[in-house]
Amino acid sequence: MNSSNINPSIAGLSPYQPGKPIDELARELGITDIIKLASNENPRGPGERVREALRGVFDGLSLYPDGAGFRLKKAIADKLGVNAALVTLGNGSNDVLELAARVALEPGSEAIVSEHAFVVYRLATVAAGATLVTVPAKNFGADLDAFLAAITAKTRIIFIANPNNPTGTWVKRDALIAFLDAVPAHVWVVLDEAYTEYVELPDFPNGLTLTAQYPNLIVTRTFSKIYGLASLRVGYAVSSPQFADLLNRIRMPFNVNSMALAAAEAALSDDEYVLRSRELNRTGMAMLVQGLAELGLAVIPSAGNFIAVDVGREARPVYDALLREGVIVRPIAEYGLPRHLRITIGLPAQNQRLLDSLRRVLAR
Repeated sequence: MNSSNINPSIAGLSPYQPGKPIDELARELGITDIIKLASNENPRGPGERVREALRGVFDGLSLYPDGAGFRLKKAIADKLGVNAALVTLGNGSNDVLELAARVALEPGSEAIVSEHAFVVYRLATVAAGATLVTVPAKNFGADLDAFLAAITAKTRIIFIANPNNPTGTWVKRDALIAFLDAVPAHVWVVLDEAYTEYVELPDFPNGLTLTAQYPNLIVTRTFSKIYGLASLRVGYAVSSPQFADLLNRIRMPFNVNSMALAAAEAALSDDEYVLRSRELNRTGMAMLVQGLAELGLAVIPSAGNFIAVDVGREARPVYDALLREGVIVRPIAEYGLPRHLRITIGLPAQNQRLLDSLRRVLAR
């Protein structure tokens, strides 16, 4: 390969590693009784309103989607109390995170992230030719004082996930506001709220309510998690008019397909589905936390739909052994946590199977 015609920033990257697909494990081990608790998907599957909406899209599959996403943007605006003009749609929230990096960064500039932060922030920063500055975590979560201390004249953007993936840690409302007050106005702050609909904490911030007060704040959300639409890839950002205009200048045409637009609009209207999903997550979280504690394992407190657990040894062999049990979870050594597994909260029977399988594996 001739390296002279390759962007050196891209050449040094490793591809994003998703959770192992069920079909792949079935092919590798010849087993069919498999559960996947690796990718923080909603184990309930899509709601009935989504299924009905998708049935109505089939006749139009030969036509391009609405490139402006008018109906979905209006639904988001009406539901969340924001101006539709400030909404940018993406092919999953990963898409708008990457767009934000492309708007803000160039060679010689810097982005700041926390230790144990979502790997996509690194991918987007390095792909833009910028420098990634990683600050140490505090109790596995974002240390906002460390973020402020790391800001330099080269800093263009800061990425914070709330709750954080893969640790599940979170930033409280007052701490976030104090942080935003201290960040220089020329530094963009991306608040990634992919899991916010799962959170039931009284001191947890709603980033959307802060965007008017802080023009340098960009909030991203997704329909992949609680809304159960991971395979359709649809997310969005809410930002200032200036930043929304910049995002739309580089957004690819038709980046959200017709099925995703229709499904997301339907999902947004299904409050009962979201409520039941949140309740299922709450009880499942309690079940797993208790079961893992009975196994003598330490769990990082989480506000998302997943937990990171220290298995007391290198996690990769435990992960491999669980695969042979037909249980897919996620090793997170790439996030600086080689002893931890990230486990998505599943249905009750799935949670129990995970606990039973883990008990057998750890006893070997």
